[in-house]
Amino acid sequence: VSGHAPSFNWPVRVYFEDTDSGGIVYYASYLKFMERARTEWLRGRGIDVEGLARKDRVLFAVRSLELDYRQPARLSDSLRVSVVLERARRASLELWQEVIREDQSLCAGHLRLACLDADTLRPRKIPNTILAEL
Repeated sequence: VSGHAPSFNWPVRVYFEDTDSGGIVYYASYLKFMERARTEWLRGRGIDVEGLARKDRVLFAVRSLELDYRQPARLSDSLRVSVVLERARRASLELWQEVIREDQSLCAGHLRLACLDADTLRPRKIPNTILAEL
């Protein structure tokens, strides 16, 4: 899989727990928003993330991440988090993720997920059954 697949979008509302004392979204909260969107993206493609770890002994872990924070989000903002699969390699996935308010990009960046053996935590080939769903 390579190129840019259609994006997946997941809605997020900003709550108190996501902000600093000034009501601005704390930078690490964007990572939580992106994690939730990735999980729902996989679930929407029929991939059971819990089942992968339990039955198939496969885990995905963030290997690298580069984000650009462009504009702040604030308490009660309604956001959308997009996920685009840019490339699937033998043992990793390269994604583009973006946090958007209305049509304004607030935070965006590239992410690489490593496929790991759940027992050894060593890199492993992404199962063909997963690649077929992506």
